[in-house]
Amino acid sequence: MSATTCGHLDTVDEAAAPSAPGCEDCLAAGGRWVHLRMCSGCGHVGCCDSSPGKHATAHHRGTGHPLVRSYEPGEEWFWCYPDELLFELPDAPPAPSHP
Repeated sequence: MSATTCGHLDTVDEAAAPSAPGCEDCLAAGGRWVHLRMCSGCGHVGCCDSSPGKHATAHHRGTGHPLVRSYEPGEEWFWCYPDELLFELPDAPPAPSHP
C-alpha cells in the first residue's frame, strides 16, 4: 500500500543521535554497505536494501520503527516503511551524515 502523506511523523525523535559512523551491524560483522540510513526513532545506522545485509530494513522489521532518513552527505529525504513513501520535510533540521 502506498500513501501520499506519512502518518508516522510523531515517531521522529529529533534528539536521536547516529549509533555509529557506518552500518552498525556491518561494522560488527566485518561486512560492507552501499548507502546508509538512520532510524528516525532511535538513531540506529543501517545499510540500504542495495547492500548485502539490508540492515536498515531489518531494523525496521525487528523494532517496528517506521521511519529512516538518509545518512548520506547532502541527502535530506525520509522513507516511511508502512506508508511506502519517500519524502522531505522543509522545516526539518539538516540531516546528519556519515563522515
